[in-house]
Amino acid sequence: MNNYTSKGEFTSVILASLIGFSQVVFIENAISGFIILLAITIYSYKLGIISLLSSIVGTLIGKIGGAQENSVRSGLFGYNSVLTALAISLFLTGTSRWGIALLGAMIAAIFTATMMHFLKNIDMPVLTFPFIILTWFILLASYKLNVFHLSESLVPQSLSYWQLNIAGELNWAVGFLNNIEQIFFLNHPLSGVLLYTAIFWASWKLGLNAVIGSVVALVLSYGLGGEHALIIGGLYGYNAILTCMAVSTVFSTKSNRFRIISGILATCVTIPLTASFSTWLLPYGLPVLTMPFVLSTWLFLGARKVIPNF
Repeated sequence: MNNYTSKGEFTSVILASLIGFSQVVFIENAISGFIILLAITIYSYKLGIISLLSSIVGTLIGKIGGAQENSVRSGLFGYNSVLTALAISLFLTGTSRWGIALLGAMIAAIFTATMMHFLKNIDMPVLTFPFIILTWFILLASYKLNVFHLSESLVPQSLSYWQLNIAGELNWAVGFLNNIEQIFFLNHPLSGVLLYTAIFWASWKLGLNAVIGSVVALVLSYGLGGEHALIIGGLYGYNAILTCMAVSTVFSTKSNRFRIISGILATCVTIPLTASFSTWLLPYGLPVLTMPFVLSTWLFLGARKVIPNF
C-alpha cells in the first residue's frame, strides 16, 4: 500500500511539473507540457534538464508547503520556476549558475505564492511577474557579488551613443517562429514548430490567438520602424503572443463582448512597451523579459473591472 501511494505521489508530481511548462502559455495539459519540454531539450539538453528539475522543485514547494492541491496539480507553482531557471542558466556563466538556477526556481515558487495572496483580493492573475523581478534582482547582484558571473551578452550601454539600426533583410517565416520561441529563450526552427503544436494541441482558440499575436507583432513593429534584427529575432513578438492569448481568451468571458478587439489592442500596446523597456534597461544591461506582457495584460484586465464589455 505504501509503495502504491509513493508511486502515485511521484506520478502526480511529474504530471504537475509537466503542466507547469504548459502554464507558461496558459495551458493545463501534461502532453502540451511534454511537447514544450521536448522543444527546450532539442535546443539544449542542458536547458531541458534544468528546466524539468526547476519545475519539479517549484511543484514540490507548493506540495510540501501545503498549498491547495488544485493549484499544485494545475502547475501554478511550476511555470515561474521554469522561466527563472532558464533565464539564470542563459544569462549567467560558470558552473555555479546551475545551482543558482535551482535556488532561483525555489524562490520563484515562494514568490508566486506571495503574489497569489496579494492579488486574489483584486482578482488579478499573477502571470510571470515573480519570474521577471526575481531574475532582474539576481542579474543585478552580479555587479556586487562575485559568485554571480554575468554573461557577456548582457552588456550595459550608454544611451548617449545608441543608434537605431534598421538595416538587414526580413525573413517573415523565421520571425514568426522566433516569436514563439523567445517565450522560452529558444532559437531553433523545430522548437518553434513544436511550441505552436503544443498550444494547438490543447486549444485551437489559444493557437489562433498565438498566431494573431505573432503576426500583429511582426507587422506593427515593422510599421513603427523597429530594428529588423530584433523583429526577426522574435524580441517584439513573444510578449505580443502572450498578451493576445491572455486578454482575448484566457481571462475573458462572454460578458466581454469586444474581447477580441481589446486583445488585439493589448497586443499592439506591447510593441512600444517593449521598445520603452529595452531603452530603459539598456544602461543596466538587463533583458526586457515578459514585463510588457504583464503590464499590458494587467492594464486591460483592470479596465474590465469598470468597462466590462471591453
